[in-house]
Amino acid sequence: MRSGLPGAPQTVAGLDVSYEVGSDRVVAAAVLLDVATARVRESALVVGKVTVPYVPGLLAFREVPFLLAALERLPVSPDVLVCDGYGIAHPRRFGLACHLGVLTGLPAFGVAKTAFTARFDEPERARGAWTPLLDGDETVGRALRTQAGVKPVFVSVGHRVGLAEASDLTIALAPRYRIPEPTRQADLLSRAALRESPPTTG
Repeated sequence: MRSGLPGAPQTVAGLDVSYEVGSDRVVAAAVLLDVATARVRESALVVGKVTVPYVPGLLAFREVPFLLAALERLPVSPDVLVCDGYGIAHPRRFGLACHLGVLTGLPAFGVAKTAFTARFDEPERARGAWTPLLDGDETVGRALRTQAGVKPVFVSVGHRVGLAEASDLTIALAPRYRIPEPTRQADLLSRAALRESPPTTG
């Protein structure tokens, strides 16, 4: 399999953005995890205000600047990026994970909680079971069961990583929960930062 991964990655950065309800304020989080232990090694936050309106399918244009800034605040560069979103499983075949991968040069993939526009058959109930995520006749990702009997997540490649590798990493990084630990921790961190700071208006 061709891949941009030089070997087994040691670190993964999970990326997520939380939005303050009723305002244009956002918090972007980058959380660096050790792949072998799924433990957090470093984290970084960026607070800002969005200026790009929400348009379905164009979320990357709102989030990428904040996520890149958060990545730059990590003291070390991760081996792989994983984001709460899509790679090529996107109507334009270029979702958030593609943007981040191309702009950073790092291997990147997306793990989404919903299938968006693609279709799939339910995987078997066992952890690690998967079925193709399809757009027409084209395979654009996998519906992957990270925990036995729970809803699948939707894995798609973004840049310099194969689909099987991205799926294996997703399973390795989801030892206890449906959502992989890097993006789960990034979500928790960004939400906590919004709660702990005073709300804004407008």
